[in-house]
Amino acid sequence: MSRLRLQVQIFSIILLSFALISASPRLSGIARIDNTRKTDSITAGIDHIEIHRGDQSQQEGPDRWLINVLTIDPRRARIELARAMDEMVGAETTSSLALRHNALAAINGGYFATTGTYRGIPQGIFVQGRTILSDPVRHRPGLAISSGRDSIKAAIATVDVKTEIKLPFKPPRLINGVNRPRADNELILYTSGFHRTTLTTPDGVEVIVRHQRVVAIRDHIGSRRIPNDGCILSATGSARLWVLQNLRVGKPIKIEQTTQLTPPVPFNYDFIVGGGPQIVRKGQPFLTTEPGQYGADFFKRNPRTAFGVKSDGTLVLVTVDGRQPKKSVGMTIEELSGLMMELGCAEAINLDGGGSTTMVIRNHIVNSPSDAAGERPVSDALLVFAK
Repeated sequence: MSRLRLQVQIFSIILLSFALISASPRLSGIARIDNTRKTDSITAGIDHIEIHRGDQSQQEGPDRWLINVLTIDPRRARIELARAMDEMVGAETTSSLALRHNALAAINGGYFATTGTYRGIPQGIFVQGRTILSDPVRHRPGLAISSGRDSIKAAIATVDVKTEIKLPFKPPRLINGVNRPRADNELILYTSGFHRTTLTTPDGVEVIVRHQRVVAIRDHIGSRRIPNDGCILSATGSARLWVLQNLRVGKPIKIEQTTQLTPPVPFNYDFIVGGGPQIVRKGQPFLTTEPGQYGADFFKRNPRTAFGVKSDGTLVLVTVDGRQPKKSVGMTIEELSGLMMELGCAEAINLDGGGSTTMVIRNHIVNSPSDAAGERPVSDALLVFAK
């Protein structure tokens, strides 16, 4: 081959490369070009990828991202949902939960109350051991997971729940909520996993239930201890009147909980943790348009945590740091959706983000949490274990 012909071919390849870069698809404003991408094998079937992306040429910049990704072979691992302080009330850091349960890796989980007496309670669906421990909020979806003997299975669904009191010869009575603050004219169920007591005020009635039987009724006392082998029904206003008229010490009572998942989940799940919105469905962007589900600032660039599933079942756990102009600016929900599709996800859901966003590997925080005080205590975390 002549030197001139070789030079022409090399020049053509260079031009083609520039053309491909210029035409490279951009996912919601973020180019696919990485400054650096480092992959480490954590253990067989579990890899960690650290991605630095965007303009790093200045001290601060509007377009730079630090992305951490865990890819998990569902046959080589299991995933558990851990609660802070082993209760519904209270907060604990993701790294503490990982250390306490001897997990190989972890990410933060669902939304929760960050202040007040009920700090730490989930703000969304929370089902563990087939028991509803927290109701859905604003029809946000949840992440259902089964860590069966053969493989992890995961699905995203909207969950509708119903909790009722069943009494002999009487119509069912709907319970307004589970393990959350009691509002006016409400009947709330407090389970033994909630806290030591109900944390309620004295303006209602507390019904202590053990072994499907009413064992005590305490009116205008408040905050009773929850029995380990039972629960408490707490009511105010019109709900209190119903309790006093219909429940009696020593009488049988049945509390029944049902769930309906849409779309139906084709496996027996071990737990459901709340999140939202779903950001990828069937390999395509899927962004909520229902008003009121999330605040206006929610859709701006923020630190993000996400969970995705590839079509072959591979799990993809992601954190994107934000609110740190020198390191990473965060992503909008649209940009996060694009990232999860770029990583090959057929389904993906956004989890709690902001200062909660944390990824832990072998007891080391690999991302950069955005709170000035450091890692934020959260209500729950998804823990990864090697089989």
